[in-house]
Amino acid sequence: MSSAVSTPAPAVLHDPGARGFASDNASGAHPDVLAALVAANGGHVASYGGDPWTAALEERLREQFGAEVAALPCLTGTGANVVALQALTQRWESVLCSDQAHVLHDEGGALEHVGGTKLVGLAAPDGLVDPGSLQPAVEASHHPMRAPVGALTLTQSTELGTTYSREHLADLVRVAHGLGLRVHVDGARLANAAVALGEDLGGASTRLGVDAVSFGGTKNGAALAEVVVLRDPAAAPGAARLRKQSLQLVSKARFVSAQLLALLTDDLWRRLAARANGVAADLAAGVEALARAGHPVALTRPVQANAVFAQLPADVAARLQRRVPFHVWDPARAAGAVEVRWVASWDTADVDVEHLLAALGEELGAGRG
Repeated sequence: MSSAVSTPAPAVLHDPGARGFASDNASGAHPDVLAALVAANGGHVASYGGDPWTAALEERLREQFGAEVAALPCLTGTGANVVALQALTQRWESVLCSDQAHVLHDEGGALEHVGGTKLVGLAAPDGLVDPGSLQPAVEASHHPMRAPVGALTLTQSTELGTTYSREHLADLVRVAHGLGLRVHVDGARLANAAVALGEDLGGASTRLGVDAVSFGGTKNGAALAEVVVLRDPAAAPGAARLRKQSLQLVSKARFVSAQLLALLTDDLWRRLAARANGVAADLAAGVEALARAGHPVALTRPVQANAVFAQLPADVAARLQRRVPFHVWDPARAAGAVEVRWVASWDTADVDVEHLLAALGEELGAGRG
């Protein structure tokens, strides 16, 4: 006698209605991305990138970044950065970056540990590297006791929410190439930068001469999906092997490629980034209105993508964090004050911004009282 087998309902371990401004890593995946994963799940296909999803992704990326590009899907943004920067440099070389760079401060020394490559930070007000700072750094590295510079890595948009203009980025590429350097862009939020500039993805990177891009989907509505895009594959002949050695070659690559392909279909990436940028602009406008009303709050950085930085009294920030998740960026911004960061995601709603501004206004009022 047979009996029906019941499938237990999946456990719900969090409040699916919860929203915050801690990071665009905190948001879920867009329904189209989840549908693409389901569609990719049927049957057996070749592994390690020999699947039709990865082939289709490379063709779609060529439409965005250039007809000759090669694509290497990866699992993590850190992994994509490590693969790209190893491919662009010799073992004995160093890499210039902003002194605010994620690859310098927030990737656990991955490039140094895995690639053996030294990172050299450059002063970068508001996260933007000055082209004039490249030549002195390169010349200083010619000393026999130092690691010669082989590449420049930039973040687009930057860790401080700013965006390199086309002119600024093109100037950096021109100077770097003139000094014999290759140029990499950490594009974890490249979609947000491209929308801010009114460009396609290549218009904010490879079409300006950038040699390699770590294009991120995770912050733009994917579950976990990153890809290294090489403008000229011949300039980085070992990249595919480095991806394997760096633990970033995915066996079931179709599931990474399917997510990115979904984002690149019908400009979904653009619509999601535009949403995040737009609500960040609304949040910034609300903060400025509170400042004009006499409250002790002020924007500290230009708001050009999906991140808003502001200075608050420390006690206000502490109380507000108990109501809405976000990060304190600089805990010693000024006497009695901190700098906070609020990041909008693809699924941040107008009501989420209204809730944060209302809570901020209440806490500022309580602090003033």
